[in-house]
Amino acid sequence: MHSFIEKYRKIDMLEGSLWDKILVFSIPLALTSFLQQLFNTADVVTLGHYVNDNAMAAVGNNVPVIGFIVSLFVGLSIGANVVVARYLGMKDEENAKDAVNTSFSVAIIIGIFFCILGEIFVPQITELMDVPSEVKPESINYLRAYFMGLPFISIYNFEAALLRSNGDTHTPLFALIYASILNIAGNLICVLVLHMGIGGVAFCTSLANALSALYLFKKILNAPGAISLDLRNMMKLNSRKLRAIVSIGLPTGIQGVVFSVSNLVIQSSINSLGADAMAASAAAFTIEINIYCFISAFGLAATTFIGQNFGAQNIRRCVEIAKISSLIGLIVTTFITIVAYIFAEQLLSIYTVSEVVISIAMIRIFYVLLPQPINILLEVLSGSMRGYGFSLPPTIITLLTICSCRLIYVFTVFEKFPRFDVLMMVYPLSWVICIAFLIVMYIYKIRMVEKEYSRNK
Repeated sequence: MHSFIEKYRKIDMLEGSLWDKILVFSIPLALTSFLQQLFNTADVVTLGHYVNDNAMAAVGNNVPVIGFIVSLFVGLSIGANVVVARYLGMKDEENAKDAVNTSFSVAIIIGIFFCILGEIFVPQITELMDVPSEVKPESINYLRAYFMGLPFISIYNFEAALLRSNGDTHTPLFALIYASILNIAGNLICVLVLHMGIGGVAFCTSLANALSALYLFKKILNAPGAISLDLRNMMKLNSRKLRAIVSIGLPTGIQGVVFSVSNLVIQSSINSLGADAMAASAAAFTIEINIYCFISAFGLAATTFIGQNFGAQNIRRCVEIAKISSLIGLIVTTFITIVAYIFAEQLLSIYTVSEVVISIAMIRIFYVLLPQPINILLEVLSGSMRGYGFSLPPTIITLLTICSCRLIYVFTVFEKFPRFDVLMMVYPLSWVICIAFLIVMYIYKIRMVEKEYSRNK
């Protein structure tokens, strides 16, 4: 096992077969995202079993807010991933090093900025989401404690992106394994021994995020080659690299934010249905998001593999990467989704013992979890375009389809039929519309790249 891990710790994306490398790259990446989600899952489970449903609902209520900020961090880190991967594909070590240092500076700056901004506007955020009065105090406490750890979340995501650009998805996974153990143990101690409640749970999550960021910091500091961090230039921003990172990363972050904004509107609608619906949605969401970890992993694999191969001007291999990522991703996520659906009630019972909450959650499982595999196309097509450097088109399409569809649906169909099942139908509807437009845009962009390549050949 050790020799297998060492063999694939740094994957050669430019040569050899693709299907095994994409799979070996994606699975640790998915497990890393899974462990990141486990932080929230551990919070929900601990509070649902050992505190009360209101505390669990408070955490679930904050998921869209946290997702909003983390989506921006992840998006900008993907910009760093693409820029560094491209220089690695070009064998340009000097520019790759400059991009690494610039990426780290960006991570620190935006992490501190959102930490301060979040702490200032916590009351306004809860008001905006129409959080019920019985849940509001715990919701505010959780957000305040969670926001304190935002700099570490930002730094970790950029560090992981830099390692991925060089083909290493195993090191970020190990960092999250250690952090997850700390988080789960800390949750139990804070709730059962210290009786700190929801604030203690959020504190443990922030502490675990700090551990994972520090672990990767040490790894990158001692890394050989282009992705090693230069402490002397750690806070030195290269303007050209910064523009490249932002031009790719910001639209990617906005695309994630669009999902989060539309989810904030949906969360507000869920809140209007009461605490049981809030708790049920939070429980079901923790299952969905863990499946989505695998979906997004294949999208990120497409981004990274295409980023390096586009830098090496191997366009044919880039096209093949998108096809293989879609096919493998569809097979893997369909299998996982079916298994999750079969054992859905047992999984939900981990989060709550309330039969009412479980019955409502099963409605979301049916309408939102079962159609999840179609999102492979959404993620791989968007990720492929980002790998080529076309980050804005998928963002615009997402904004015009996902966000607008959900907003219109909530204020028309749901307003007329305010039921939980009616609200959940908006998810697959918005996905199908978005994917249809992404397919057209992807074909257009690929043809444009191939024509440009033929002219320069």
